[in-house]
Amino acid sequence: MRSGENTAVQDAAQIQGRLAIHGGTPIRTEPLPLEFPGVHHIDEQESEAAARVIASRSLFRYYGLNPQKEVEAFEREFAGFLGVSHALAVTSGTGALNVALSALGIGPGQEVIVPAYMWVAVAGAVVSHGAIPVLADIDDTFCLDPKSLEERISPKTSGIIVVHMSGAPADIKAIREVARRRNLFLVEDCAQCIGGSVDGQKVGSFGDIATFSFQMNKNITSGEGGCVVTNDRRLYERAFACHDLGYARDEKGRLKLDNPDLLLWGLGYRMDELRGALLRIQLAKLPQITANMHRSKYRIRKALERLPGIGLRRIVDPEGDTGPFLITTYRDALTAKLVNQALRAEGIVTFPQGISNIMMSDWGMHLYYNIASLVQRTSVDGKGFPWKLSENSGSTARYEKGTCPVADSLFERSTLLAIPSSLSERDEEDIIQAFEKVHGALLA
Repeated sequence: MRSGENTAVQDAAQIQGRLAIHGGTPIRTEPLPLEFPGVHHIDEQESEAAARVIASRSLFRYYGLNPQKEVEAFEREFAGFLGVSHALAVTSGTGALNVALSALGIGPGQEVIVPAYMWVAVAGAVVSHGAIPVLADIDDTFCLDPKSLEERISPKTSGIIVVHMSGAPADIKAIREVARRRNLFLVEDCAQCIGGSVDGQKVGSFGDIATFSFQMNKNITSGEGGCVVTNDRRLYERAFACHDLGYARDEKGRLKLDNPDLLLWGLGYRMDELRGALLRIQLAKLPQITANMHRSKYRIRKALERLPGIGLRRIVDPEGDTGPFLITTYRDALTAKLVNQALRAEGIVTFPQGISNIMMSDWGMHLYYNIASLVQRTSVDGKGFPWKLSENSGSTARYEKGTCPVADSLFERSTLLAIPSSLSERDEEDIIQAFEKVHGALLA
């Protein structure tokens, strides 16, 4: 090889190895798949199920020209999948939270502990019932810290909402122990962890009552939808009353009017037959959906474990992790931001939409201090409900940044990478190579 050719080859190699953010060649130029897990597995089965319901001309779950009983069948199948006694399908995850809290009798004068890492609807459901949400910190699971939980309990505390965030279960056994010892109800929000488990037991079966979401971002989806599950017959009947007209029903569908405990106010969150039919198909696909995400995530995690300076979220039970997100943590916020920017320049992104690869500090209303209505204690009546109710006087709950310092630090030093259920081996390899390349330049 002549001298000029040798120099050109060396220059090309240097450009190839240089970070793309510094002018080098990116690892990939095609976008990664969008994150929506269940969506990637929609096919003719969902189309046929929807067509069957439409052909029946019976879209309402309780009666019609030719009722298909799709929602009823889904409830039975979902309860069986989770290993619980009762499942009640509703119109959204937010609806599920509100129905669950109504079933539990939450109202003014009560406090409910929620984690610093959640979704806005968790705090919103507590506020809507006239109660006060109290923030507790998270730990390296990125879920509710049992120690912080215990510290936030007050004489007004009625219960706890634990949220299994970003696809992996919380330390639910330790949290349940606190709830039982302190005589507090325990709600599990499983919206982001459908199919997750701890020691073989499905999330949603540990607490008094649990909620699920089937919105498009979730492990299975009907576009929108939700479910409330419980092993407690009384809570199920109260939830049923609240999701419907305000009354429970007997085996023949007649309203029960003879039990004061079941004379409530309905919220109208009944699921329709179209969504029920879609969810039955998606539920059958759930094991494959989560297996795909789990395989991809743990192939990437195994590679990252060899790279000093990249921290990984603690997973309570790796076998029970459903896998839709990979969280990495760095020594400080600046390092995390540099790594994130470099990875994005290497093509570890989705576009024109999708979250794919972001700083956790940019993760919107999943972070307590980004929920403006919570921080500012706003109310729909303009009069300070529920904050200024006499029953809630004396509340010292705080919501501004700094309230949960462990969460604040983790949010600033961590990145969130979506793991779609349709990643190819090439996609996985590109993600690994991008991390290795950026690590060699910035962290080695």
